[in-house]
Parts: sequence; structure tokens; C-alpha cells
Amino acid sequence: MLRFTLNIPAAEYLRFYQGEARSVIVQSWEGHTLQFPAALLTRFVTRDGISGDFTIAFDQNNKLLSLDRLQ
Repeated sequence: MLRFTLNIPAAEYLRFYQGEARSVIVQSWEGHTLQFPAALLTRFVTRDGISGDFTIAFDQNNKLLSLDRLQ
């Protein structure tokens, strides 16, 4: 499981909805560069955008197992 922090303003996340961008690239707290589809973040969008600390886990084949916001 890897941890990372996001702070994407609503106006910037709108680019994903408009098809201008498809992926999010972020550096994990552990130093790994992560790239995943922006659509995975839809459930975390608020009127202010997306912000917070998250965990993400993949299996051995890099298939997503979980994506959660830390409390």
C-alpha cells in the first residue's frame, strides 16, 4: 500500500471531465511515482476539488485493489 497527498482545485479537475487530461501523476510518500486514471478519484470530488491524504494498493499485475482517503 502506498500513500500520497492530493490537492487538485475544482477548476483543474474539470479538465479531466472535459477530456483534456486522463491520468493523475503523483509522488507517493514512499518516493514512488504513481500514475492512474483520474476517473478513480470521482467519488472524492467536492465543490472545492479534491484534497487530502490517500492510500492506494495494487496487486502483482498492477491491477488496482483499493483507493481510499485517510481520515
